Parts: sequence; C-alpha cells; structure tokens
Amino acid sequence: MAGNAEMASLEESFRKFAIYGDTKATGQEMNGKNWAKLCKDCKVTDGKSVTSTDVDIVFSKVKGKTARVINYEEFKKALEELASKRFKDKSKEEAYEAICQLVAGKEPINVGVTKAKTVGAVERLTDTSKYTGSHKERFDESGKGKGKSGRENIVDTSGYVSAYKNAGTYDAKVKK
Repeated sequence: MAGNAEMASLEESFRKFAIYGDTKATGQEMNGKNWAKLCKDCKVTDGKSVTSTDVDIVFSKVKGKTARVINYEEFKKALEELASKRFKDKSKEEAYEAICQLVAGKEPINVGVTKAKTVGAVERLTDTSKYTGSHKERFDESGKGKGKSGRENIVDTSGYVSAYKNAGTYDAKVKK
C-alpha cells in the first residue's frame, strides 16, 4: 500500500473536497457532487476508461443503501474500484497507489469564477468627475470622498451673525 505521508495527504484531500461548497460540512463525509468534482479535478476521469457515469456508479456502489454520503473508508474503497478501471495494465496494488498519487495533495479548483469589471454603465456611474448637484460636493477633484464635510453643512460660528454667507465682504462694499 501507499506510504504513511501519502495517506495523510490523501485524507487531507478528502477533507478539502468534502467541505467544498458546503458551509455546514464537517469534512468527515463526502456527497456525490463533491466525489464527482474530486474525480474530475484530480484527472481520475479520462473520458475513455473512466467516465463520469463510472464515477457515479462506483459512488452508489460503495455508499450505504439509504446513505447519501460516503466516509473516508468508503472513499478508499471507491478509489480501489476506479483504480482497476483507470490503470488496466498495472496490478491491483500498483493501480491503487497510482490513483492515490493522482488524488493526494490536491485541492478543489475554482473554474469559471466571475471577475468584477467596471465597464459601460458601471464605469460611468463610479466616475466622480461626472457627478452633479449635492453629490459633486462630496468628492474632491481626485475622486476621494471628503468625509463629514462633504455630507453635512459645517456651520461657521465666527462673528455676530452665525452662518452669514457674505462674511468679510463689508470692507469691499464700503470702499466704493
């Protein structure tokens, strides 16, 4: 059989795939969807000797009658079942070791994750130089927010009449 370190990394891979996509998963049991993902991501399925149908059949064969998940021991049995199909030219032990090497140390791959883009309308909406009205007052020329001074009118309490807009213009008017 495979070495002790390889078995530890095989069990670690089992746990990572078992919790993939399920926030409530403990990592002790794996469902059929995650089993199929493991086989696909670790290149156990090759489309010729092992197909996705074979993966589903092996999963239903090793799990209990009424169970919907497999534990780590059933997982190893399922790998043994697929090993003889995947590596037909090798002995049973060599095939099992080869399939364990495919799975050991692997993690789920995130394929097709959507990246956020700022194009079209989003770019226009987030361009602060095009803002008008009260929204224009909230940002400086570089697009950085002004904070509280941009949201609220800060009252100037200097002078006799508070909030007088033309403060300091009396001297200019009198000189005329």
